[in-house]
This record gives sequence, structure tokens and C-alpha cells, in this order.
Amino acid sequence: SDHMENICGYLMKYTNLVTGWQYRYFVLNNDAGLLEYFVNEQSRHLKPRGTLQLAGAVISPSDEDSHTFTVNAASGEQYKLRATDAKERQHWVSRLQICTQHHTEAIGKNNPPLKSRSFSLASQGSANSPGVQRRPSQNAVSFFNVGHHRLPTGKRVPIMQPDHLVDVREMMSQAEGQQRDLIRSIECLPASGHLTSLDQDLLMLKATSMATMNCLNDCFHILQLQHASQQKGSLPAGTTISWLEPKISLANHFKNGAAQNFPAEINKPASVREEQSIAEPCQLTREPEEINPDEELEDICDDKEDDLGAVEEQRSVILHLLSQLKLGMDLTRVVLPTFILEKRSLLEMYADFMSHPDLFVAITNGSGPEERMIRFVEYYLTSFHEGRKGAIAKKPYNPIIGETFHCSWRMPKSSVATEAGTSSSVHSPSEQVALPKDAEGQVEPDCYTVKFVAEQVSHHPPVSGFYAECVERNMCVNAHVWTKSKFLGMSIGVTMVGEGVLHLLEHGEEYTFSLPCAYARSILTVPWVELGGKVNINCAKTGYSASINFHTKPFYGGKLHRVTGEVKQNMTNTVVCRVQGEWNSVLEFTYSNGDTKYVDLTKLSVTRKRVRPLEKQGPFESRRLWQHVTESLRDGDIDKATEHKRALEERQRNEERLRAETETPWCTKYFLKDGDGWVYHKPLWKTVSAAQTQQTDSN
Repeated sequence: SDHMENICGYLMKYTNLVTGWQYRYFVLNNDAGLLEYFVNEQSRHLKPRGTLQLAGAVISPSDEDSHTFTVNAASGEQYKLRATDAKERQHWVSRLQICTQHHTEAIGKNNPPLKSRSFSLASQGSANSPGVQRRPSQNAVSFFNVGHHRLPTGKRVPIMQPDHLVDVREMMSQAEGQQRDLIRSIECLPASGHLTSLDQDLLMLKATSMATMNCLNDCFHILQLQHASQQKGSLPAGTTISWLEPKISLANHFKNGAAQNFPAEINKPASVREEQSIAEPCQLTREPEEINPDEELEDICDDKEDDLGAVEEQRSVILHLLSQLKLGMDLTRVVLPTFILEKRSLLEMYADFMSHPDLFVAITNGSGPEERMIRFVEYYLTSFHEGRKGAIAKKPYNPIIGETFHCSWRMPKSSVATEAGTSSSVHSPSEQVALPKDAEGQVEPDCYTVKFVAEQVSHHPPVSGFYAECVERNMCVNAHVWTKSKFLGMSIGVTMVGEGVLHLLEHGEEYTFSLPCAYARSILTVPWVELGGKVNINCAKTGYSASINFHTKPFYGGKLHRVTGEVKQNMTNTVVCRVQGEWNSVLEFTYSNGDTKYVDLTKLSVTRKRVRPLEKQGPFESRRLWQHVTESLRDGDIDKATEHKRALEERQRNEERLRAETETPWCTKYFLKDGDGWVYHKPLWKTVSAAQTQQTDSN
């Protein structure tokens, strides 16, 4: 029931790594909108050990178990709590959410929108000025001069008009610019000496100034929503959002138009203004596009991520970022620094897992269900090595909603294994197999083509869908992945939530599979990637399954990147194949008849993907969308890359806000929602089924 209720009782509260979990007595005060806790019930009459304001808070049940939940206050403080069972957790969560909603709504209803304030933010001097000296009394407060002008008592604060919102946005834009200047001044300080860029007070100043600007942006968004709710009923259809920026037409507003109001925007590179002016995706054609493989050219990009220079130079930025993160914190909404990015989108990374298409196509050539399952396991385990670019752990671009990536692979039919024990991977990584062509330059029928398409179908949560097919062999794979990242101290963990299904239509078989977790280790020194967790592959029709364990390195001893697994027949519980080795080195397959096969992943042939040139790509295809970020990273210009990246992210936030305010649902282009998953709109199994039905009818 949705009624306010004061509740109290014991919960376990996570304190820190040393102390761990402790029982504390919690009290929910609905009237005040507070969650308080005491050492025990007997000390309830004393001052609380801790208090959280619930207005603006987020109450989140944890997915790690059925007892844990978190309370994230608007101030940034977080309580991680654990109830005795799932029923008690649900009771606390529902009461807290009702109280939070009540007091959050009261802010917009009862408080005046905003009092007149003038902001004057100035960094005290420049980092390049020799006269800057640190005084004993100098602290974070001296860097800012914020003046508050109180209105005469008894006078009613007028409702803020649209022009006032424009003025506020202009003031905030100036404040953001000065805050960036402050950060830049601190980071330009020498690495050693009396006052350095790693000074603890300055790091704290950077964090608090950034948090202040984030808070102001959140408050401004509340003001926008408040005005939207007040004026929604009185404005004609189609103009519910035009008041936000009255100097811009509604059509241009969908182009992140607020940017052109500010003089600072004139100095932005043309490419940044272009990124901000791309029309809202739903305004473009969302009809699926048929990509002609003949327009695709062999990819010549080879961006290995082995450069550690930027990471070494930006150590202070990493320290600053770590100072703001909490153990177990969800990193989905955390903006990570640009210098740790790979030069490709996450959607393209999924495509790179298909860099051995000969092994993929060879699966359906297996002589029986047992061999086909073993071949799928072999392909699965060999896909992760090429999916990584270099030894340094870097993060691919977060795809924006509506982003797509297309590519294909071509290989001679003679390079694909057809019989048990034969291998298509006998070429060195640098060796490319020549494709036969006819007189007109077209690929002849004795080549297989594997086509790939990926789309970012959701932003929160971040979900990607991808699909690949080989029409000649009647096989395709469909998958959706939700990437959930968490801060783990000196490493970052990424859980790949989702499922993939391989369809072998020639045999009527479906193989379901999941993906392992990924970890970026040693993020303060030389970051490296590790896979971990257990994955399962199942074929319900044949009764064969595979269980694969990616082992993380133990604290003492042990090997890196170790993987073990087994394939078995479920009906007889008979193990028909065992595999062990390293997923980025050598794998050993041992069969039930005693035979052994070794696969050296470093010597497997790599088929380069084929991609359309940038000029033929749509504005929301990955490489064209991120081209300016990629070019800046290649040139080593981190500031310019950050500016381009920020423009894309800001446009996405504005578009998401507009869709929420106008209640416009997002429409995907290639993938359709199917229960908890996403399915390609025109999968091969539907095409083949329709063709067979048509042939039957004609007969």
C-alpha cells in the first residue's frame, strides 16, 4: 500500500573493508524525510550516529543477493544495507521509496523555483603565474566568491519565466567554463615542488567543484521539469518544450540547439558543432537499411592499444577519479577520462570477436551433434583473443542509443574445415588468403560471406544487440548484452548480462550461450584485462552441453588467463571432450578416444573485416559518429578528443530529456524487443522458413 509509515528495526550496514558488516538500529522518519541509525535500540534517545536526507535519494535493491539494498542520497552519501530476508528487504525498500517520492515531489511543489543569485567564480591567479604562492590560511573557500542577494522580506518571489531559465543556463555555462579553467590551472602545476597538482587540498577542490556543478545541473533540470508540468496543459500540442529555449525554433531544438546561444560556442571546432547539430535519431529514417557487401572494403585500420604514455601522464586524473568512487559503485553513469579509451566503439568490439569466420562457418560442417558442439566451443574460446586490441586494458566508446555498426567477412570455401580433425587455421596472422574473383571483379560463389550488424537498443540500462549470418551455410547468431560495470578498488569489473543463440538451420539446432565477466586490473600501474566466471553452452535438441570456467589469477601464484571446460552428453552424463589452457595463448582439446589437439591462438589466421568507407556510412554508424574522437586520440590530442566526446554525450542527454518530457518512446532500427531480450528484425530462420513455406505452397 502507498501510505507513509514510520518504521524502525535492525539492519546490517556495510562500513568499510576492515570493519565489514555491523548491526545498527535504523529509524525511518517520514515527517522529516530522514533515515537515521543508532548503535542499538537503547541509544535511540541519543544523537543518531548517521542521518540521510531522503529527498532526491535513490533506493536500489541489489542484484548480488535477495537481502541487500542501497540508499543513495542526493548529497552523494550512500548506505549499503542488508535485511534478514527478502521479505524484510522489500518492506524497507517500499517504505523508503514512498517517503523519498513524497519529499522529492514536495521540493517542486512547495519551494519557489529559484531566488535571484549572482555567481562570480574565479580561480585565484593562473598556474603559470610565478606570483602564485600558497598561504597557510588558503583553502578551497578562497577559490570561490559566491554572493547571495536576499529579497526584501514579505515580497513574494515571482514564478520564473522562460527568459529567466535562459539567463540561468547562461550563468551556469559561464560557471562551467570557469570551473574547467580552475581544473586546468591545477593540472598545469608542476609534479614536484612546494605546490603540486597532486596536493590533497587541490584534489579535494577539484572533486568538490565538480560535484557542485553536477548538483547545479541537477537542480536546473528539476526547474525545467517543474515548468514543463505547469505549462503542459496550457500549451498547444507540439510546443510543450519550446519555452526551454525561446530564441530557437522547435526544429532546431532537437539539434541540441541550446549550444548556439552562448558566445563560447563560437570558438568550438566545426566538427564539434557538427556533432551537436546532427538531428535527433528518431527524426531520421528508422527504417532498416540493407547494406550491400560489395560497397564494403577490406579494413585497413590497425589501432593496437599498447601505448601507455597517456596513462602515465594522466596519473593525477586517475587518482582524482578514484577519490570519488566507492567500493561496489555502479559505473554505468560515471564519465571516465578520455585517455583510457580505445579507438573503437563497443559495437565494433563485438564484431572483432568474429575475426575467425572460418571457424564460425565450420561449426555447421561437423559430422554429428557431438562434433558440432565441440567445434562451437573451439570457435567460442578463440574469439576473445582477437576481440582485445593489445595488452593494455582500455575501454571502448560507450555506444549512444541508436548507434549501429555494419561489416562483413569473406573467405574462400576451401579455407573452411569440412571433416573432423581438419583445420582451417593454418595460416599465420599476417597471411591473407586471396579471394577468387571473376572478370567483373565480383566475388564468385566459391566464397562464403558472413554479415554482421550491431545496434545500441537502450541507453539506461546500456544494452547492445548484434546479429551475424552466413546465408550460404544457413546459420546465424543473435545476441543481446547488457554491460554492468562496478568499481572494485584497484580494478573494474564488467558483467556481461544477456544471452546469445546460434542457429544451425541445416540441422535444426539452437545453441544458447552466455559471456564471461571482464576485469581491468592494476588500473593505477599497467592496466591489463582478465576474464572470469563460468559460462554454459547448451543445445536442447541434441542433449549436448558445455561448461567453461574462466579462472581469475589467485592472489599468490597461479597462471594468468587460465580456462578449463568440458563437453558432455547430458542423457548419459558422459564427458566427450575436455579443454584447458589460456584463452589468449594455447588451448588443449582432449577427446574421449584419447586424441589431443592443440590450438595456438597467436598463430590463427585473422580475416580482416570489410567496412564501408566513412563517406558512405550513415551519421549514426559507429566509425562516422566517433570519427573526430578517434582522429584526436590518434593524434594524441586528449583535450580535443574530450571536447568531441563531451559534445556527443551532451547531445544524447538532451535528446533523452526531450523524449522524457514529450513522452516520446525510442524506436529501434534493426532489433525488436522479445521478452527480456532483443531479436534481429529479419533473422535468417524467418527468411528460410518463409521460403520453405512458399516452395511447399507452389508444389
